Amino acid sequence: MASSLTCAGVVWAFLSFLCAAASCVGFFMPYWLLGSQLEKSVSFGTFRRCSYPVRDESRQMTVMVEQCGRYASFQAIPSAEWRICTVVTGLGCGLLLLVALTALMGCCVSELISRTVGRVAGGIQFLGGKCSCREGTGA
Repeated sequence: MASSLTCAGVVWAFLSFLCAAASCVGFFMPYWLLGSQLEKSVSFGTFRRCSYPVRDESRQMTVMVEQCGRYASFQAIPSAEWRICTVVTGLGCGLLLLVALTALMGCCVSELISRTVGRVAGGIQFLGGKCSCREGTGA
């Protein structure tokens, strides 16, 4: 099995795959925000939620539905900001997974990734990580 990557490239490929997997799991799990409402534990992510309030018209009160699930439609996501976040995060996870799987394939196939392409992809990932860290910390 020939490889088009150096030892550093192989390490980069596996770390990229681990980061892609962690990002995708984080995106699909509804535990981004945790809290309580109506004395019940609630959590939600960009397009999933657990334990959410619903108006019960028969009893004329708000009750908590204690189950996890997706929003009924894209428009049911609480705000435009959350809808934008869902799309952007989903696209980011998809691109990260594409780069990571391509890098892993470079471990098995010779001449798939050149040294220049590997360096450019690594640089882009580094800059993207720096930008994400600054957005997250408010710097």
